[in-house]
Amino acid sequence: MILIISAVFPPEPVVSATLSKDIADELSTTHNVVVLHPKPTRPVGCLFGTEKLALNYETVMLDSFTCPEYNPLGRLRESYSFGRKCARYIRENAKKIDVIYLNAWPLFAQYWIVKTAKQFGIPCVIHVQDIYPESFTNKLPAIGKKIIWSVLLPLDKFILKNSKQIIAISNSMKQILQHTRKIGDQKISVVYNWQDENRFLSCKNEEVEREVFTFMYLGNLSPYSCIDVLIDAFSKLNNSNVKLVIAGSGSAKESLQKQAKSLSSKVEFIDAPNKDVPEIQSSADILLLSVKTDGAKTGMPSKLPAYMFSCKPIIASIDSDSDAAEAIVNSNCGWIIEPENADALADKMKEVTRMNKSHLIEMGSSGCKYALNHFSKKNNVKKITELITKTICQ
Repeated sequence: MILIISAVFPPEPVVSATLSKDIADELSTTHNVVVLHPKPTRPVGCLFGTEKLALNYETVMLDSFTCPEYNPLGRLRESYSFGRKCARYIRENAKKIDVIYLNAWPLFAQYWIVKTAKQFGIPCVIHVQDIYPESFTNKLPAIGKKIIWSVLLPLDKFILKNSKQIIAISNSMKQILQHTRKIGDQKISVVYNWQDENRFLSCKNEEVEREVFTFMYLGNLSPYSCIDVLIDAFSKLNNSNVKLVIAGSGSAKESLQKQAKSLSSKVEFIDAPNKDVPEIQSSADILLLSVKTDGAKTGMPSKLPAYMFSCKPIIASIDSDSDAAEAIVNSNCGWIIEPENADALADKMKEVTRMNKSHLIEMGSSGCKYALNHFSKKNNVKKITELITKTICQ
């Protein structure tokens, strides 16, 4: 049996949930699969129905503690609780489990899962979505960072060194893990997070002349995404023929709405149900991507593949030395702006509103072609499932 442990799972409309489901769907065609996950809570403000998915495998929803609102102590408790529940399941079913695919909350959940699996000789394939404790300590005050780092870094080293295989989501992430955790090259494989390209390519993307030039951000409305900078930059345009659409939900939505209140109808907030994402993005002229300084250096923003598959140019306010910036530059599908620089972002937004429409269409198409080669579900699910099944035989 292949045990998939996922911190999120559909109906949660977040990328990691979709990744885990895609992996489970593929593996279940040839193996017995069980998925462990907590109750759905992400993103904040999203309503979840009680309707069950029609799946070819068993899913087990654990009654672990959850903390959808960002709170450092609450998130640590959430991770610990989920890890202990998963560890109990592993102990009770160890004889049935051949391998564990792990995409769980860092670091305590990962620790309990890997430690318990090690006790029973069960190999783990861990999917690293973000590097901890770095990502955690960056959000804390300077006081106490060193103490927390000294406690959590050995924990992460234990997790990674006792995993059979590590999946990183970018080349820069792999390099950091190799250097700081002293892990050999062969143990870490890079597989980019993906989107189902067919969802976007099947969406009618007829380019029409819109009366209002539309900038759009679609994704989780969290402080990490620097959407306040997007609104600040947009407010500097002084152009009556433009609008900014912010699509999604999250913990920062209320404060963002207050910030945009003075801009009246020029900033529009809408919901973005997962099934409607391709259609919503097709109504934009330019898609906006923003991450805090240094935030894009260790991974690949999950919305980038979806943006590219929508055949739209991208203005990305991200680190220029990140994998995401490299993808945008190499595909010639957009522009890179210094993170958290509203003035520079506003200048670029003004510039693109004056560009020839055919040029923008050409850039969007270029991004889609690049994404088909690097971020497609067809290619990347296969890479991960092969890593998992090979681990069983080793």
